[in-house]
Amino acid sequence: MSFSQKVKEEIEQHISASRHCQIAEMAAYVANFGYEAPEGSSFFWHSEKEAVLRKVFTLLEKTYNIYSAMEDVTAKNTKNKGVKAEHVYRITLTKDDEIRKVLQSVRFSEMKEKTVSALLLKNDCCRRAFLRGSFLCLGSMSNPVKSYHMEFVCGSRMQALQIADMIGTFQIDAKITERKHHFVVYIKEGEAIVDLLNIMGAHISLMNLENLRIVKEVRSSVNRRVNCETANISKTINAASRQMEDIIYLRDHYGLNRLPKHLQEMAEVRLEHEDASLQELGEYLEPPVGKSGVNHRLRKLKELAEELRK
Repeated sequence: MSFSQKVKEEIEQHISASRHCQIAEMAAYVANFGYEAPEGSSFFWHSEKEAVLRKVFTLLEKTYNIYSAMEDVTAKNTKNKGVKAEHVYRITLTKDDEIRKVLQSVRFSEMKEKTVSALLLKNDCCRRAFLRGSFLCLGSMSNPVKSYHMEFVCGSRMQALQIADMIGTFQIDAKITERKHHFVVYIKEGEAIVDLLNIMGAHISLMNLENLRIVKEVRSSVNRRVNCETANISKTINAASRQMEDIIYLRDHYGLNRLPKHLQEMAEVRLEHEDASLQELGEYLEPPVGKSGVNHRLRKLKELAEELRK
């Protein structure tokens, strides 16, 4: 099961305690997967997302005391016998009083381009419930092991703006882009996704994501440190190799015994300890010399070798 599916399963189990929050969440399901039959003879929810219909079923019972049934209305594919058709589910209300009770509560007449009435989203708790329902209908999330990306694929710009605005009320920056005639609200920062999971009540998924983030950050930190140490070692080896070349050139073309005593001693110590660091070289000298002193002497040897080469 994907990480996105686990988030949705957790959200499906989350039932708000307050009726006004339950109505705000139901409004998301009505806006996205609710359909009114001609002349209002019935109202139904129709979707291939079974989790959405299960949540509608639960809210109808808990919020409105309406006992419904979820049907599998998958159309049989008669043309391609070997192709397995995707399941499609439906919940239908046929009683006028039940239809009126649901549609009036979610202000169905005010819904335009799949948006929900602002009056249902005045409270923080209601906005949380609305975002929970919207993610169940429209949301998805990439595998956080690979990348951080959460999105809501909306059918209209107005719907995308409303969802982005609701996310923004919790100080989370959500952006909107257009993709194949859809408007996508997306978040790409790991910390922001963690915050939104918390807002929607997906606390187990939140902890799993935080654990993955910690592992990734530790791994990244270790890699940076290893790369830095590798670069430093490489730099030290290259510098020591150039110093050895200069000293050997001086020895063969000039003679180390002709050098000033402190430079002769430095050259002999470097030849004897090819892999030693500047600090270690300083400790081999008599008396000991600090790193800056060692570096100064080696630089003098380099200048002499360059002059001699000219």
